[in-house]
Amino acid sequence: MVRGFFSALLLAITPLPAMAAGQGMLWKVQASSGVHAPISYLFGTIHADDPRVTELDDSVNQALHSASVFMMEVLPSNDLAPYVMPAPGLAPHLKPAELEQVQALAEQHGLEQKLALRMKPWLLAMVFDLPQAQSPYTLDVQLYLQAQQAGKQVQALEGMQEHFSALESLSLQEQMQMLRTVLARSQAQKEADFELLVQAYLSGDLARVAALDEQLSGNGLSPALWQKLKLLLLDERNVSMAARIAKLAREQSLFVAVGAAHLPGQGGIIERLQQAGFKVELVRE
Repeated sequence: MVRGFFSALLLAITPLPAMAAGQGMLWKVQASSGVHAPISYLFGTIHADDPRVTELDDSVNQALHSASVFMMEVLPSNDLAPYVMPAPGLAPHLKPAELEQVQALAEQHGLEQKLALRMKPWLLAMVFDLPQAQSPYTLDVQLYLQAQQAGKQVQALEGMQEHFSALESLSLQEQMQMLRTVLARSQAQKEADFELLVQAYLSGDLARVAALDEQLSGNGLSPALWQKLKLLLLDERNVSMAARIAKLAREQSLFVAVGAAHLPGQGGIIERLQQAGFKVELVRE
């Protein structure tokens, strides 16, 4: 999800006491059919590299070590095709002032300007709405590397084409709306929103993370575009991801890392696994 789109109302939220990263986000999953069914784990992640979220609680590391298969939304890839526009790229669609902003933000985020001006607007919106990278790896990629080093079988919940199909279905006009919303925000606003999201994640409150993510993401977009994004990026993907987890978890032990906003609420992955006959319990210290 695009994180950001500042709302002044959210500044009034009082942060809950922070727990070690991972507490409140790790769930034990087991088919209700018998005590000998494999034990799997579902872990809600945040797509960020902030050290406060990448320094994980021991329970998360132990759960990953115990599983046979590691799964994440999509596997890392060096294929740039899903991210770039055909020639002549983005520049013809930008006003002069917007072009200057994009060039300045590209430099700030360590992107070559030439590459940035070939990137699709939805991707630039996501990149520019986050703080500068603090490490080469987001939490998801860190877990992926840990799983590889531990010799785990690694699988994706979605193929590359499937993963990006929702964003690919957006018109250029809709993508430009996303990008212009981000360009209109100050760096201070972006950092304030990101801090709110990190604090919510560290609180261990899944419902709070989902509500905040929706509030921040929806601000600045037209209601129609936000509802379209929510349907494509959350609701529809929850159906397919939960079905794939359920199928594999009946046969082998999994550690599934998926964005925390996918887990809670009606239609979330936790509820869908319960409806599929699984017992899903929060892992507590």
